[in-house]
Order: sequence, then C-alpha cells, then structure tokens
Amino acid sequence: MRQVLAKVPGIHIWESDPSGIQIGIAARGLSPNRSWEFNVRQNGYDIAADPFGYPEAYYNPQLQAVQRIEIVRGQGSLQYGPQFGGLVNYILRNGSEINKPFEFETQQTVGSNGLFNSYNAIGGKKGKVHYYTFFDHRNGDGWRQNSRYYTNAGYGTVTYNFTDKFSLTAEVMRSHILSQQPGGLTDAQIKQDAQQSFRSRNWFDITWTTPALIANFKVNDNTRWNTKLFGTIGDRNSVGFLQSITTKDSINAVTLTYNNRVVTLDQYRNYGLESRIITDYHFGKMKNTLSGGIRLYTGTTTRQADGKGTTGAGYDVTVTGNYPRDIEFNSKNAAAFAENIFRISDKLLVIPGVRYEWLQGTSAGRNGYTSGGAEIILQSITRSRSFLLAGIGTEYHITNSTEIYGNISQAYRPIQFANLQAPPTTDVVDPDLKDAKGYNIDLGYRGKVKNFLQFDVSGFYLQYNNRLGTITPTGATYRLITNVGASNSKGFEGYVEFNPVRAFTKSQHTDVIVFASYGYTDAKYSGDHKDANTKGKKVENAPANIFRGGITAGYKGFLLTTQISSVGETYSDANNTVAASANGNTGLIPSYTVTDLTATYKFTKVLNLKAGINNLFDERYFTRRAGGYPGPGALPADGRTFFLSVGAKF
Repeated sequence: MRQVLAKVPGIHIWESDPSGIQIGIAARGLSPNRSWEFNVRQNGYDIAADPFGYPEAYYNPQLQAVQRIEIVRGQGSLQYGPQFGGLVNYILRNGSEINKPFEFETQQTVGSNGLFNSYNAIGGKKGKVHYYTFFDHRNGDGWRQNSRYYTNAGYGTVTYNFTDKFSLTAEVMRSHILSQQPGGLTDAQIKQDAQQSFRSRNWFDITWTTPALIANFKVNDNTRWNTKLFGTIGDRNSVGFLQSITTKDSINAVTLTYNNRVVTLDQYRNYGLESRIITDYHFGKMKNTLSGGIRLYTGTTTRQADGKGTTGAGYDVTVTGNYPRDIEFNSKNAAAFAENIFRISDKLLVIPGVRYEWLQGTSAGRNGYTSGGAEIILQSITRSRSFLLAGIGTEYHITNSTEIYGNISQAYRPIQFANLQAPPTTDVVDPDLKDAKGYNIDLGYRGKVKNFLQFDVSGFYLQYNNRLGTITPTGATYRLITNVGASNSKGFEGYVEFNPVRAFTKSQHTDVIVFASYGYTDAKYSGDHKDANTKGKKVENAPANIFRGGITAGYKGFLLTTQISSVGETYSDANNTVAASANGNTGLIPSYTVTDLTATYKFTKVLNLKAGINNLFDERYFTRRAGGYPGPGALPADGRTFFLSVGAKF
C-alpha cells in the first residue's frame, strides 16, 4: 500500500502482514488499526466488520481487480458517513471497459519466500450485458519465520442495461485468508535477527462474503438515482498463545505438551440499504447541483472469546468447555444527508451539506466466570442517540485549471463494542460515556499547468473531542472507562507531479514523471486531559513527517519506477515512552526509509512481463508495537523481497 497510495500525502501505513493481506492506514494523527478511522467501502458499500460498533476492515479486495481507489476527506465525505478519516472506496473492475463479448486475463507471479500468486479473470460486453469475474490465489512462506499465508478470493459481477436509462448490477465477493502469526519481538531480538519468530502456533482465519444489488436510473438529463442493497457476512477466527514475548511458548514439564492456546471467534452479519439522488437545476443563470440520500443498516456481531484451545500447532479452533466470554452486540443506524453545490459565479462555488444520524447499540451475554464458577453477566447497556452534523466547502477558480479551496466539517466516532464489555470485576463503564465528536478544517490550493504539472498543497486542523480511555479515579479500587479528553492535529499536506518530457520536448515515445508527496502532522493531547500522564503529549502512532516520492520513466513498452518512502519516528503509547520496554510492547518506533523498484515491459498488447524489488536496500524497521493481538511486541516489516510476473490478455 505504500506504493499504491504514494501520491496521497500524509497516509500512515502499518506494515506487519506478509504480502499486504491486511491493510491498516490512517492520516492526520489517527490510528491505522485496520483502517478503522476511515469509512472503508467497496463499490460504494460497507465492507468493515461493523462501521459503527467495530469498524475494523479485516477484508480488503485484491488490488489486481481494483480499477481505482477513492479517498474523500473533508466536507464531501459527509455524504458517506461521519468518520474522522473520511472515505476509502475500492472501485472494482466490472467489465464495462471491455469492448468484446469475451476476454480472458491471467497474471502468474512468483517471488521471494515461496510467493505464488495466480490471478485469472474473464469479462466482456455484449448487447445490454457486461460482466466480470475473477479468481485469485496467493500463498507464501512469508519473510519471517512462522508467517505462512494462503488466500483465495472469487468475485463476480453482472450488469444488465434494461434501457439507456436504467441498469441493474448483481455482484458478490467471497474471500478467505488463513495466515500464521509469527508474533512480536523485543527490540533486542529485532537487532539480533528480525526474521526470527518465537510463536509457531498462532493462526488467523478470515472468511468474508459481500453480496450487493445496485440499481442506477437516469430520470432525465438532469437527475440520476442510485440504490444499493448490500450485506457483509464475515467470520474472524484466531487461535494462539498470546502471552508476552518474554514468556516462552514451550513444552510444559508436567504435561509434556505445549500449553493450551486461546481461541476467539467472531461472526458479523450486517445488512444495509443506501439510496441517493443527484439533480442539476438552475437558479438564475447558474446551474446548481443538489444531492441527497438515506441509509438504513442493521448489524449483529457475535463474539466467543478466551476459549481453551488445543495444545497443537496447526490451525484448529476446537475448544474444551464453554467460552468464558459469549457476547452479542447489535447496532442499528438510520441516516439522511443533503448537499448542494451553489455556483455563485463562474469562479466561486459554495457547497453546504448536512447529515442526520440515528444510532442504537446494545450488548448482552456472558463476560466470564468467577473463581467459584458463577457466570459474570455483561453490564447491560443500550444506547440510542441522534444528532445532526454539518459541513461547508468552497472553491474559488483562479483560472480554468487552478483553484483555492476550503472546508470545515463535523465528524464523530461512536462508542465501540470493546468499550461496552469491560470486565465487571476490575472495570466500570461510565454511564455518561459519550461518543467522540470533532471537526476537520482544510484550506488549500490545487491545479494543473498545461499537461506537465499538477499540484495540491493544503493546511489542515483536526479536533478530536471525547476521546475514550481508562483512568483510575482518586481513592477508587476500579478502573473507569470514560471520556478522558481531547486531542488536536494540525499540519500540512502537499503533492506535486512534474513531467519534464512534456514540458520541454515533443517526444512521443519517452515519458518521465517525477512525483513527491509530503505530510507534516503535529498531533497532541489537550491540556485538560483527565489522565495527567498524557496532558500535552503527542498522540501515539502519529509520525510528524511522511514523505514519498519517485520517478517513473517510460520508453515505448518499457516502464520503470523507483520510489522512496520515508516515515519519521513516532511514539507507540500516549505516555510518549521513549525507552523500549523489556517485552517490546511500548517504546519509540524509529524512523525508516524504504526504496522500491518496479518494472514492466509490454511485448505486445497481449503479453506483459513485470518485476520488482521491494525494500531494495534491505532496511530493518517496524511500524507498530502491539500490546495484545497479533503480538504482543514489536512487529517487524518485511526486508528485501522480489517478484517476477507474467501476464496475458486475450
């Protein structure tokens, strides 16, 4: 993902899974944990575990099948949801770009550490129908020990154009990932050998199915209507020995077997409908645009956790006895939005928008057993709330190709499921617990100069109120899960792309693109933080400097890209601990610079050859520390790897 999103300034990426099978991204001082501060979608509909109660994106589509990735931040993202990070939308190929009844595409890849990837697709267009379907298989041993992985994904989409104005699309994706988790390391172990692993019995298994039915209707030349009916049917299973890395996973001297592993199973069953309309109308001499829509959603998460697993080493989620924790979470959501583009003049646009949200979350079940074997019933909580969020954007076009823009938009993050399942013996949930709320402000300048230069530079400010945390009240014998205070992030984001060949020559066979993106983020906790240890300190997992740049050179059918990704140091905890802990869970995350090299040669329109070296100079680095799953400890990123790929299209 550091290559895919190189031209989006300020994106922070966690790199701790082999072959990018799990994606964690963030921006502006937010957490990259499975991209949960973003509204993650595929073809415009939800794919996260639960967008409100548990917004982790365990599944992400295969990038070979992705036509483009949309990232929408600021006021425009209110159309899709209220998340602080905005929208990340993977738009998949659907066959509409194919102009014949049948086309077959294949890409076969081999690489370091036993990598094998086979991507095969067919698609076509005939009459009123276009379709696309693919099957992708990937497996490898991973750069680290004990990091094998296997993935299979199948996707199919069919669109039928009943008329020139009305079309209906049916599609479904099914993805399965099984990966071995090598666990975390201490800083000393990373320096000794970052490829080593002391956990051989930890496994992670994800099965994800995302069906959808999408209707598009062109009411007239000015009005378009779109409705999506969608579902997320997901299963997340994990089994492993999750003690600190300082505790050996070794043969028990008494039982002469390994100790029992811990099993956790999650099921997500979510269904939703979104319908939106966009229409152009005239107010005076100027054409304006109004868009509006509604959303209905219901989701159920079932969690069975802390089960007593087997003493074996392979993937096996068999348990002995009951799961100590057996909980069901339910969430319901209804929303409506409206946005209008007012064209005040040929140069000035004002774009206000509002979003109304109604949310309900409930939890029930068993949260463990007492020492005497009695059930501990989960603190029963049902929360309903509704509120209005607003935003306004503006654009002033200095020329036909350059503009000044600005926006301010409200955002919120509801209470997560994890905050509703506090262990009653040690923790208490504040009955006045509030959702996190805040806002984003952007001011920037963007545009193009002829066909050889494009740029976008901006400043931002993000206010994040009611952050959730855990404190111990004065004189109390329990921990309180409550709103601990606020944080703010301010900074700069810039992107520039320059083509010297187009600027200074008229060459038709050679192309050179030089690009660079840079994000500066100053993210700190406010001075009124309830946890005295974090007042005024920097937000964790928020590097101040992120730079990515590169050069792409092409000559006829040959294309070569060199890219550098440089990320500054960051803290792993809110206390801003510098010295690494003995178990690697906390401490500074050092800065790093990684260089990637990729090349493509198209022999003909049918046949291509691709090759690449990732982490060319074999940098040793890590992007995260984990206090629990999938560590605990520091999680090294991959060293130098290569791949070679042959593709054909008929």
